[in-house]
Amino acid sequence: MFPGATADRSSAKYVVVGAPLDVSTSFQPGTRFGPDRVRKFAETYDDYHHTTDQFFSELGVHDAGDVRAWDDIPDYLEWLRGTLTDVVWDNAVPVTIGGEHTVSAAGVAAVDPDVFVCLDAHLDLRADYDGNEWSHAAVTRRILDGWPDDGSKSGDGDESDADDESDADAAATADEAVILGARTGSPEEWERADAADVTVVAPEEVADWTPDFDDDTTVYLSVDIDAADPGFAPGTGTMEPFGLTPRELRDVVRAVAPHAVGFDVVEVNDRDDGQAAALAGKLLREFVFSHAASR
Repeated sequence: MFPGATADRSSAKYVVVGAPLDVSTSFQPGTRFGPDRVRKFAETYDDYHHTTDQFFSELGVHDAGDVRAWDDIPDYLEWLRGTLTDVVWDNAVPVTIGGEHTVSAAGVAAVDPDVFVCLDAHLDLRADYDGNEWSHAAVTRRILDGWPDDGSKSGDGDESDADDESDADAAATADEAVILGARTGSPEEWERADAADVTVVAPEEVADWTPDFDDDTTVYLSVDIDAADPGFAPGTGTMEPFGLTPRELRDVVRAVAPHAVGFDVVEVNDRDDGQAAALAGKLLREFVFSHAASR
């Protein structure tokens, strides 16, 4: 159980769901251990939050455990989507702990937001990676351009093929993506990032970024832990130097949380001494504190 998640499921305002998917990680696997490690390394945190004058254990957080993962990614995501949709139907906020970043597609589909805000070292805008449209390296592309009809590859990776509505759900799962901290991507990804529905904020500009959403704009917030510089969070699959500081991540989470209808933190693995998991658990708590305070 995530520490302080003491509420009954029936009365919960926030429901933590572990999604230990670990199929498409392209360098260092281990995200299957992410949910348990985030829970473990959050055990030392005080219940009280001085900034918002709240106790985590009093905010109606329930931990529903993990949705056991299997290797059929589209099938798993549909199941996870259903689990998270149940949370939304119960008027609670889904809080997902990954698992590889692909699980964000299920969270976004469950809450149907206007904007997908993501802290990430990578653009994740590939049409596919090694022929896999459901790779974690393509998750933001899936969130913007829709889910493939059958999970199969829609072509040779060409942009026009990937955008063909015959090969993907015509309805995008988010209208816009804001990618904060991205510092690498393929030429095709940077080309896709030039489209009107994508905003990329470079690492050196994140500290000055503030959300500019209308009151009725709904947001899904995703934290890929590799947005942090690997010196702060080495326990992740694809480390990328020149990243964000923990305080910069915290400030974004605090700023976006009041607009959010769903949240996840992903890409934590077991290849460090707990630094990445400790940061992920702290950011999860910051999301709940800030979201609850705004209500």
